[in-house]
Amino acid sequence: MLQVSRDNSLKIPKKIENVDSMPNSIEDKIAVEKAIATAENKRIREKSIAENVENDNELEQIEKLPFNSNDLVVITVVKKLTAYTIAVTEKSPKKFRGVFVNRMQNYCLDTLQSLVEANFVRMDALEKKIIREELQKKAIVNLKLLGYISMVAENTGCILKKQYKQISIQLSEAINLIVAWKKSDDERWKNKK
Repeated sequence: MLQVSRDNSLKIPKKIENVDSMPNSIEDKIAVEKAIATAENKRIREKSIAENVENDNELEQIEKLPFNSNDLVVITVVKKLTAYTIAVTEKSPKKFRGVFVNRMQNYCLDTLQSLVEANFVRMDALEKKIIREELQKKAIVNLKLLGYISMVAENTGCILKKQYKQISIQLSEAINLIVAWKKSDDERWKNKK
């Protein structure tokens, strides 16, 4: 910390300490919001300020990733979900890595595998249509299990509430896209007959 002496000259420290926290932390932003609210004679709720101020670095990081434009939209969404889940769970406490982290990552990867396999199955025979439907169902089941494991992980402190919320949003989008894909396949099959 710099100090000014009586003769108005700065006393510069010989050793600068490392600062682990960010200079503009969430606590700093909350303090600024409180000060502004106090100055304007407004009542505030600290929890809502924290949720509004808090940003999701992992989500911002995932949004910057380039994805193949030739993939189905559902595959792209699941790739983003997988990348986000891996980024989020890497920072989880060690005690949860054997239980929640591996499961969450594996459900994401298994879902992606099922969708890619389903995309490569041609629907030129009834047997192949059934195989494709089973792969799509397997992907939905994996996503539902990921949702449950994520909820339990959030309740135990493995992931943050905002991270669980983001996983849930991406999960529901992926499930809706898979269901739409199944309906589209059914329509194509009916028209083909």
